[in-house]
Amino acid sequence: MEREITHSLVEWKDRETRKPLLIRGARQVGKTYTIEHFARENFSNFIKINLESQKELCAVLSKNNIKLLITELSLYFNVEIVPGKTLLFIDEIQSCPEAIALLRYFYEEMPELHVIAAGSLLDHTLSEMKYPMPVGRIEFLYMYPMSFKEFLINSGEQKLINYLLKYRPGDNFSELLHQKLLEYLRIYFFVGGMPEAVKHYISDKKLVETSRVHSNIITSLKYDFSKYGTRKQQEFLELVMLYSAKNVGKKVKYSNVSKDIRSVNLKEAFRKLELSRIVHLVRYSNTRGVPISNNLKNDVFKPLFFDIGLVNSIGNIQLVIIQDLITMNEGALAEQFVGQELLSVERSYIDSKVYYWMREKKNANAEIDYLFQHNNNIFPVEVKAGKTGSLKSLHVYLLEKNLKTGIRFNLDTPNFGKLSTKVRIGNSTEVLNYNLISLPLYMCFVLPEIINSSPY
Repeated sequence: MEREITHSLVEWKDRETRKPLLIRGARQVGKTYTIEHFARENFSNFIKINLESQKELCAVLSKNNIKLLITELSLYFNVEIVPGKTLLFIDEIQSCPEAIALLRYFYEEMPELHVIAAGSLLDHTLSEMKYPMPVGRIEFLYMYPMSFKEFLINSGEQKLINYLLKYRPGDNFSELLHQKLLEYLRIYFFVGGMPEAVKHYISDKKLVETSRVHSNIITSLKYDFSKYGTRKQQEFLELVMLYSAKNVGKKVKYSNVSKDIRSVNLKEAFRKLELSRIVHLVRYSNTRGVPISNNLKNDVFKPLFFDIGLVNSIGNIQLVIIQDLITMNEGALAEQFVGQELLSVERSYIDSKVYYWMREKKNANAEIDYLFQHNNNIFPVEVKAGKTGSLKSLHVYLLEKNLKTGIRFNLDTPNFGKLSTKVRIGNSTEVLNYNLISLPLYMCFVLPEIINSSPY
């Protein structure tokens, strides 16, 4: 399976200023496969250490003498370790926190050796590290489920991707290609981006095996909860995970999750699922300028699940007719899709976050699905599951924040324009002149390029 992050790995390999690399991401998003494939393509040999299954090596990786360590590993694996030609890959490094601390010594004593570490529950370990964190001596890459672009790449549709990348505001857009891309989009809604599910779908074009893969992944996630604490805490985690998948895009009120569990326990469950990168918390921001993290309320958030295919699997929603989105759930699926895409559209060395805005006033509620920061500007993003829909909240936000350009994702072809509308806020009505960038959902991954080329 071809992954976009591989380009970042190659750039890291060739950079003289590189440091030991730590790759962070949820379980089963393809970290191990991608690193192994990268190693085979770019190095004469590589050593892989799995600290979950090879626990005896943790004691070896606790040593601070790098030259002695390299000698031992070379003899143990019967592989010659040659700096510049060998990749040392330490998988599931969270099982041995001492090994994380050791990474600094690779940078200080043998910087010419390529070292990559990865782990599925790595963020938990990093947040609770008892050993000195090698700050400034390691670097990070962040990995997500396969994006829609990666789904198209692995479906053999590079020409379609090139068509979207070359598109500029004002160009004619093919209705024939639009329908083809919508079909791929609907399939992706149900296959999702978990590499194993994508691989099965691409090989046989059937969703039955994909559904089985999703079920197995969900079960394995639940088994993972045994590493998080007591039996009760594991129950809270499962409850919150299932709630999040079924309530994408809805502001969380702990009483809606459970009236019988203390909010402090539910809050901790959300925190742990966020650290596991299973659930992303879309937090409320009231800022009008960069960075979006200004005026942030950490306790006001909406859940975003880490994969849209798993959302449908947990909700037991099936794709019966390929031309139709699921009517009852189409809004949530569209919002889930755009949220996933906005996370993955960032450069892979950035730990992406997603934000939203809302106003709760009597007879004057408004909510923007996402806020997108690009080129030191903030753009409100509205997500529509069909071709039409009110933009009242977008108008309110643009007027209140004195911004000029809004973004809409829907199922129509691209459209751009300078518009004017009357906006009523409270007892007053004002005229808003604004720019609208309207894109089909499947063009989310080219949003930065569209903004860069837009006359607005």
